[in-house]
Amino acid sequence: MRLVLTEPVDKMERPYARRWWALLVLCLSLLIIVMANTALTVAAPDMTRDLGLSSADLQWVIDGYTVPYAALMLLLGAIGDKYSRRGALLLGLTVFGGGAVFGYLADSATTVIAARAVMGTGAALIMPATLSLLAATFPRAERAKAITLWTSTAGLAIAAGPVVAGALLKNHGWASTFLINVPIAAVALVASLVLVPPSRAGHHDRIDYVGGLLSVVWIGSLVYMIIEGPHFGWGVKAVTAAVVAGAGLLLFVLWELRHPRPVLDVRRFAERRFAGSNLAVALFFLAVFGAFYYLTQHLQFVLGYDALGTGLRMLPLAGAVFAGSALTGYLTPRVGMKWTVTAGMVGGTTALALLTRVDAGSSYGDFVVPLVILGLAIGLALSPSTDAIMGSFPESELGVGGAVNDTSIELGGSLGIAILGSLLATSYSGHLADATAGSRLPAGTLATAQDSVGAGYAVAQGISEKAQQLAAQAARTTDPQQAAQLKAQARQLAGGARQMADAVGSSFSDAVAHTSLVGAVVLAVGTLAVALLLPGRKRTAGAEPAEPVEEREMAGAAAN
Repeated sequence: MRLVLTEPVDKMERPYARRWWALLVLCLSLLIIVMANTALTVAAPDMTRDLGLSSADLQWVIDGYTVPYAALMLLLGAIGDKYSRRGALLLGLTVFGGGAVFGYLADSATTVIAARAVMGTGAALIMPATLSLLAATFPRAERAKAITLWTSTAGLAIAAGPVVAGALLKNHGWASTFLINVPIAAVALVASLVLVPPSRAGHHDRIDYVGGLLSVVWIGSLVYMIIEGPHFGWGVKAVTAAVVAGAGLLLFVLWELRHPRPVLDVRRFAERRFAGSNLAVALFFLAVFGAFYYLTQHLQFVLGYDALGTGLRMLPLAGAVFAGSALTGYLTPRVGMKWTVTAGMVGGTTALALLTRVDAGSSYGDFVVPLVILGLAIGLALSPSTDAIMGSFPESELGVGGAVNDTSIELGGSLGIAILGSLLATSYSGHLADATAGSRLPAGTLATAQDSVGAGYAVAQGISEKAQQLAAQAARTTDPQQAAQLKAQARQLAGGARQMADAVGSSFSDAVAHTSLVGAVVLAVGTLAVALLLPGRKRTAGAEPAEPVEEREMAGAAAN
């Protein structure tokens, strides 16, 4: 007899026997869609050189994945709830794998961006499906442990992406970082058919497509604005996107308040547990993605590690995520989620505060402790937050619950890269202008170096190569006077190259410290807000803490 989960397994006689194998498949699916973003951070330089990408092209190669991913999750999560959560996962893996093949074959900026958009659409199907299938498959007593393993996988993927990409780039081109997704997606697809039980909501109400489309409009416009404004200036495109996002959000809220079966009941945000958990998730990924963005650049450009070396040096973060997840699994049932989430956010703030000490003399050893603390903080805070968000939804809306959690992740991550990345670029440019003030280098050369840390080192390398050419020319000339002049020019240029390289390294280190300070302040303020929002455990004699909303609503949902 075929098992189809239309109610939570706690309401069934026996839990699904192969649920832990199913979790492995769900985690594998999650792994590749997170790695698709983090792997690109180390593949980007090769891609830029090979395709001749401009800075705008490269930005949209990265964010072409993010916009459809964030915008479509809520609607696709609701569709998966009604028709088939496993079907959404299978379709998502197929679309994601197809996009990866498209990316492997791409030979221009336009086709790479299009391939990334296809992959983002697949990810928007996969991400909420993994959480909703997890929640539908596991009994309440085991769900927190399963979600802990799910969030640990996300932490592993953040660090594993650069390692895998770095290993591939040793002997292959950037296109291999797309192709590696295909066999993994294929394995996950076949394993899903064998190990993951079909699941759908117990009711057959019509989907609120108007609310779903409004969510696509306002979330997509908001993410576009977040990307466009800080990186390319607040011109017509960014301002228009901001207006559309604001109007779309207002219409979405008004529509959802009036609809009898909204795609998302916005009244849930009035619940302190739900609102605080979403804020914690968004702020954490703002900090994590922002820090990851500039730490990988510092390791590659300033400290000189290659792609694989950079990825390997991010692994302490992944190991610490697993340790933090094990710790939260022990602490949360004893002290309550408010304390573990708040402690995790304090840890994240501490990690960013430690990064404010980075300077031109910093080595990799100065990054290990902040990375470990940040990983522990992720493990402590994210699992109970995700569990609280999923527990706020009845069985009929588990896909929507997963989409809400994942949208918070994407919005936070997009904000982190856009805000902290923009601040990093501005700070680096200002510090480099100060460091090179009074130099005899051409103004155009200085302007190029101020564009990015990679451009700065490229300028220094170009000056050094020019010095070597003059030295070689001096060695070949037979005129002593001309040879002396060429040697003098070569020495001057060589000194200028060293000065530029030193200025670029120190300026970027100062920018990392300055950006980390701002990030720490933002996360500290957010920590206070989350601590005030999250309710403490309600203690009564001989009673357990109050159950989440899911338990209160489940019976009615299953009866539909």
